[in-house]
Amino acid sequence: MTLAADAIELPSGQTMPVLGQGTWYLGERPARRRDELAALRAGLDLDMTMIDTAEMYGDGASEELVGEAIVGRRADVFLVDKVLPSHASRRETVRACRRSLQRLGVDHIDLYLLHWRGAHPLAETVEAFGELVEAGDIGQWGVSNFDLYDMQDLLEAGGGACATNQILYNLTRRGPEFDLLPWLREHQIPVMAYSPIEQGRLLGHPQVAEVAARHEATAAQVALAWLLRQGAIAAIPRSSNPEHTRENAEARDLDLAEEDVAALDAAFPPPAGPQPLEML
Repeated sequence: MTLAADAIELPSGQTMPVLGQGTWYLGERPARRRDELAALRAGLDLDMTMIDTAEMYGDGASEELVGEAIVGRRADVFLVDKVLPSHASRRETVRACRRSLQRLGVDHIDLYLLHWRGAHPLAETVEAFGELVEAGDIGQWGVSNFDLYDMQDLLEAGGGACATNQILYNLTRRGPEFDLLPWLREHQIPVMAYSPIEQGRLLGHPQVAEVAARHEATAAQVALAWLLRQGAIAAIPRSSNPEHTRENAEARDLDLAEEDVAALDAAFPPPAGPQPLEML
């Protein structure tokens, strides 16, 4: 089996890194800021150049942290941000994006996502995304937490330019494998997996630890490698510690054997039928 590629081709022909950095809960505690900045910058040094944030995270505090971390390195970063559903009307999407740009201290966002589906018509949000692309404020757009029926509605609303769907997907959350992931692959829409280590809860699982021991790896590396081996799936683990960031980066070099995958399938069975998409 070949190792995961370093980047995933998006429907536009552009690429996004296969392994990035999440920032949920980062930037909210001043006492942790130095370590959080060091962790993000360590990730950039290790070619984990995709950084994901959102206006919701710390009410903009995460965006400000990211903006500080990437000073002088904007050209190296694939920046992902998200608009709240309550701001997703045509007019408010544009305003929210420009507020995010100001907090980030940048002139464009590479990939801008609707954080989850809300009350505003999808067609309005799609129109706003198109306006932002045309203005150069964003490079591409996508969605987050969209289940199969949401994706179908999105295409009917004119959302054929959707670049990705960011979803909760990991060894313990395999529901998307039954119908959502096949549909996304059919439509050549890559997945971005958030909480790929289940907010740390996978670290103590005995079967994951057993696979990790066979490779002299960590449980986090196994969980990430399991995702990345599938192709067309990116992962955005969060870290506030430079050493943990380095461990995450090394997951790209972990080649799981078929016996490892079988052991993980036995411990975390794939879905036997459709399941609602889970969210955190």
